[in-house]
Amino acid sequence: MRTGPTKTLRYLLATCLLYLSPAFALQLPENHPVPGGIAVIALNGYEGITKATYNNKPVMLVKDNGGKPAALVGLPLATKPGEHKLVIQEQTGKTEEITFRVTKRDYERQYITLKNKHMVNPEKRDMTRIGKEQRRIRKALASWSPQVPETLQLTLPVNGPVSSTFGLRRFFNNQPRKPHSGLDLAAPEGAPVKASASGRIVDTGEFFFNGNTVFIDHGQGLVTMYCHLSRIDVKPGQPVHGGDIIGAVGKTGRVTGAHLHWSVSLNDARIDPEYLLREPLPGQAAH
Repeated sequence: MRTGPTKTLRYLLATCLLYLSPAFALQLPENHPVPGGIAVIALNGYEGITKATYNNKPVMLVKDNGGKPAALVGLPLATKPGEHKLVIQEQTGKTEEITFRVTKRDYERQYITLKNKHMVNPEKRDMTRIGKEQRRIRKALASWSPQVPETLQLTLPVNGPVSSTFGLRRFFNNQPRKPHSGLDLAAPEGAPVKASASGRIVDTGEFFFNGNTVFIDHGQGLVTMYCHLSRIDVKPGQPVHGGDIIGAVGKTGRVTGAHLHWSVSLNDARIDPEYLLREPLPGQAAH
């Protein structure tokens, strides 16, 4: 008996059609050129752009609802305010620089007390493991695939209040650590975690700090990461649709309790997920 196309084949056909269709357009996010934000740069007047880069990394090229081309540049938290440059390349091979300005954004501090001091100052024997894991995590977050994302309006992966916002300057047991690169969503252990948008699982694993983690590549440098899971329900290479269950909330890795840490990466820069949310966070003011 003949059957229809497999889920994988349907996904590949859909993404190819999205990428090849010149009429395909997206609802673009607002322009927030701040550290941890998104610079939306109009490319009107430029013809046949084949590539755009920021800090030598490729950035997303899309069309808005009016069919006008634009570049979406993710700005790392360490970005300094001032003038920055986007480099575009045309079909002829000619390159041009477009200057845009990044403005300041201040983030609050957060102090966290961990009973397990091993998670604050890992032992020497753990550092080799952590180093390998960090390289693997960076590779997953830097994933680049040519297909245009199905949407730039993400949905929250789990129902629950925000327990820690993006960009917090963190101190563990009064020791300074890297800023918080995502949103922490409070939810009970075992609550289902859903894909924020369609894409492909680029990697999964169990990590020292992040615990059980899933990475989804949505296309053109947009990657989402889901950490501290109690279980993982997907495998690398698997296509998923927005709303598909990919795992469950847990308390694995460096945590004080059950929650989901959710990060959004754009051109390998961790950005505030709120800038791409379909709906505002409950009780959160817009930035």
